[in-house]
Amino acid sequence: MKSLLRHPTVQVLLARLIGRYLSFALRTTRWTVDGAANLSALAGNHAAILTFWHEHLTLVPAFTPIVQRLPTFRPTPIHVLVSHHRDGRFIGEAIRRFGLDTVFGSSSRGGAAALRSLITLLGRGHIVAITPDGPRGPRREAAPGVAQLAALSGAPIVPVAARTARRIQLKTWDRMTIPLPFGRGVVVCGAPIEVPRAAWQDSLPRITAALRAVATRAEQLCPG
Repeated sequence: MKSLLRHPTVQVLLARLIGRYLSFALRTTRWTVDGAANLSALAGNHAAILTFWHEHLTLVPAFTPIVQRLPTFRPTPIHVLVSHHRDGRFIGEAIRRFGLDTVFGSSSRGGAAALRSLITLLGRGHIVAITPDGPRGPRREAAPGVAQLAALSGAPIVPVAARTARRIQLKTWDRMTIPLPFGRGVVVCGAPIEVPRAAWQDSLPRITAALRAVATRAEQLCPG
């Protein structure tokens, strides 16, 4: 059974099935936005780095219609960084149906190439989405890559979090949640963070603190 589940064709079919389920669950959720003014960095002609903890990855598709409803939003691709690992490719296939592009890479494999690709995309004014504690943790601890990307590209980091009242919490390292349909959800947006090119390492504690703050705020607004 394990060999069957690892077969590439089966993986694609399962990913598409999960994508359909997520679409149903997220579309039947009543969403509210906290800190909507902070999403201004995602509108207009400005590139931005949408940043969230790995546990919120299944809720990322909910951000797309919210961003698209911004008064000054212009159609622009949103690219999600996922790992080269089998799980990363599985997630990439699952979210493809939501119009999200994927860039493959991680700190352990393909990191430099992914960084160059993301800088190029940001230079074109696109939006990229990153989980700075993925793909393997430690949980809610930002790795250096997100600060490096912001420093080299000049794009601001927008910390976000999402939570649904009806959910299943997995017993994984990141405690990822699977949303259940017909509930309510909240997306919390923090203030954009500018990272200076020099001494970018000093921004890491501030990025981690901002991401923890929006996650805590989402838990308070949507306890379940």
